[in-house]
This record gives sequence, C-alpha cells and structure tokens, in this order.
Amino acid sequence: MMYPTLFTVPSWVPLLGGDPITSFGAMMFFAFLAGGFVLRPVLKLKGIDPEKAWDMVFMAVIGGVVGAKLYYVLLNWQQTAADPLGMIFSRGGMVWYGGFFGATALVLWDIRKSRLPLGKMADVIAVALPLGYGVGRIGCFLVGDDWGRPTDLPWGIAFPLGSPPTTVASIQQAFGITVDPALIQKYGSVIPVHPTQLYEIGLSALIFFLLWRLRDHRHRYGWLFMLWLVLAGLERLVVEIFRAKDDRFLGPLTVAQVISIGLVVVGIWGLGQLRGTRERVDTPKAPTKTAKTRRSRRRARA
Repeated sequence: MMYPTLFTVPSWVPLLGGDPITSFGAMMFFAFLAGGFVLRPVLKLKGIDPEKAWDMVFMAVIGGVVGAKLYYVLLNWQQTAADPLGMIFSRGGMVWYGGFFGATALVLWDIRKSRLPLGKMADVIAVALPLGYGVGRIGCFLVGDDWGRPTDLPWGIAFPLGSPPTTVASIQQAFGITVDPALIQKYGSVIPVHPTQLYEIGLSALIFFLLWRLRDHRHRYGWLFMLWLVLAGLERLVVEIFRAKDDRFLGPLTVAQVISIGLVVVGIWGLGQLRGTRERVDTPKAPTKTAKTRRSRRRARA
C-alpha cells in the first residue's frame, strides 16, 4: 500500500541521475498542476485572462515550499538548533499551514502587482485550494506520513515503513501516546492507526465540489473565499482530533487547531460582512420619484 519512492531517475540523465522520485514530491507537483487547471475556467468565468492561472501557480509553488519548510523549521526549533543545515535542506519536513501562508503572501503580491480585484481573485483561488490540498494529501498517504492515533477500527491502517513507522516505540517516543496493551497483544509491534490522510482527502473532495458548484455565486466578491476559510478550518479542526500530534499549544489544542479556530472566526465574520448580493451593491440606485419629477419639469420649461 505504501509507495514512498515511485522510481529512480536513470543514471544517464544529467543532474538528476540516480535521484529518487518520491510519491510525496510527485503529488505536490500534481496538486499545483490540478489547481492551475481549475483556476483557468474560473478566471474565464470572472472575465480575467485564464493564462494568469500559471503565474499564480508559479508564485504559489515558490511561496508554498519556502513557507512550509520555514514553518517546519520553526516548529522543530530544537532539532534545527542541533542540525540547522540538515533540517533546512532535508527533502521532507513541510507543514501545510506554513505553505498556505507563504503561498498566500506571494500570490497576494502578484495580484496587487497585476492590479487585479482582490475580492474577485480570492473567490477564484478558493475553488482551487481544496482540490490542491486533497491531491497533496495523497502524497502523505503514499509515504506514510501525517497518520493518526492508534485504532482498532476496521479501516485502521498500519504503516510499517512510514515516516515515522506506526510501531509501538515510535508512537510512544515521538508523540507521547500510550498504546493500549490490547492493541499490542492483537497486532504486535506495528499498530494500525487512523488514516487521517484519507479523512482529509475525502473532506477536501467534498469541499471542492461544493465550492465548484458555488463558483458563480451572486454574493459580494470575497464571499466564497470566506466560506472556504470556514470549511477548511472546521475540516482541520476535526481531523486533528484523530491525528497523532505532539505540538499541544493551548491546553489540549494543537497549533493547527488554534490556527483553524482563527480561520473559522475570520471566515464567519467575513460571511456576515459580504452577505449582500452584487446586484444590490454594484447596481446604481434607481432615481427617486422626486428626482424624476424635477427632471420632467426642467424639460418642460426648456
């Protein structure tokens, strides 16, 4: 079930010869590619050049990779202090929220530079985000990363070669989770866990289909992005309950859950602010009866 390495580049290929192509890296590539193909028709629907999609994808790739790595390095500052170069230039070690904030910063800069309407562009991007996120999580599943807490449910999955593996030792040492002795007796040293990657893939697909259906909504621009904030925050808030995590930040809440709560709050506030329709907001008000009467009198005098 695990495919951490898809294939190895032939040795005769310049620069990349002998390097492995990981499933995580491949899925990251397909995530950005899928996002770009979704952006094109939505941009066209909004009256914006569809080719702008690839400029945004390029900015998202740069900002996303740098942000995801920087967030991981800061989150694991003790390991970074011990081996800074190893942590910074390692193949793994990327965090979604760091990538999201990094990509947002560069894409926002590109939108401002291109003088495009921010609210309209935010709605365009909102449609592509859950699809890209879901495709990226396929990579996490294939390498056995970001799995959940031990479980005896029928759909529990063991990752013996995961990153890290779902062994009793790694679960207890890496995450401080005490494994139920009954699970050890039943499964041995490799324990099945909640496949939280699959949970996120499924929920992201549902969010994507919902936002796709609403892509031509009549609310004010920015409304769809605020809806995505609420849905994405709720999705991560719930999935984190099942995740094997060791970064409790505020009582029982993980860092990701605290950020998720912030996204939900901002999203709900934004939905309230943008609940009016564009027709009501953008269409000039019809002249009042008094104004019409005055114009008629002026014409009569003339």
